[in-house]
Amino acid sequence: MGIQLSSGPLVKRHSYQQNAEMNITPFVDVMLVLLIIFMVAAPLATVDVPVDLPSNAATPSPPAEEPIYVSVQADGKLFVQEQATSLAELPTLITGVTAGAKETRLFLRGDQAVDYGTLMRVMNSLQKAGYTRISLVASEELEP
Repeated sequence: MGIQLSSGPLVKRHSYQQNAEMNITPFVDVMLVLLIIFMVAAPLATVDVPVDLPSNAATPSPPAEEPIYVSVQADGKLFVQEQATSLAELPTLITGVTAGAKETRLFLRGDQAVDYGTLMRVMNSLQKAGYTRISLVASEELEP
């Protein structure tokens, strides 16, 4: 792409040098506009709408009674609260402790060394007796 002048060498029409640097001015302009938009829009997003809430006429629920713990030790011994029992006697003992209230929440505590099958047998025995609200208890892990 050149012009032939008389009989001399080929001369370029434009002598532009390549610019290898990136022009970041438009990028900075866009970022500043976005910053201004977010600074204006952020306070509008946290508008506090005053609402006059109705009062609650219901009586507060009574505090939960003494939790009932079913414990399984590492050697497989079963306890309801502090009373030792066997797997066969567990449903009748639980029914006596809860006074037959099947909606009572039971807390099942098992030693780390107890195998999963033993815990499942205890849980299945409680479920067959009609207790479906069974919670597993774990100790809180302390951070080092």
